[in-house]
Amino acid sequence: MNEEPTRKPSKDAPTFVGQVGVKATRKLKARRNPTPGVWFGLGMMGMIGWSVTVPTLLGAALGIWLDKHHPGKHAWTLALLMAGLAVGCFNAWHWVAKEDKAMREEQQDKDE
Repeated sequence: MNEEPTRKPSKDAPTFVGQVGVKATRKLKARRNPTPGVWFGLGMMGMIGWSVTVPTLLGAALGIWLDKHHPGKHAWTLALLMAGLAVGCFNAWHWVAKEDKAMREEQQDKDE
């Protein structure tokens, strides 16, 4: 009888198989969902910058116009510049929070 002896699986086999499975899954996910590149990051910084800059400049311009046409005891320019800056920072924070939430939800959908 030419029977081959049966091999017992080594203790490392399940661990090795598990590692291969995890790496294969990770590789497939990476192919499906490429990481955002440098241009994505620069674009996001640009959007955040403009979302702060535009309200700040609009506040300053409105303040200059008010100071020219309705001079008073206090300068409108500085007050509206600061108000524009506050609105711009809130706008940027809101936009970043919304994008972060969308990215997290997308990641959870892909993980499931």
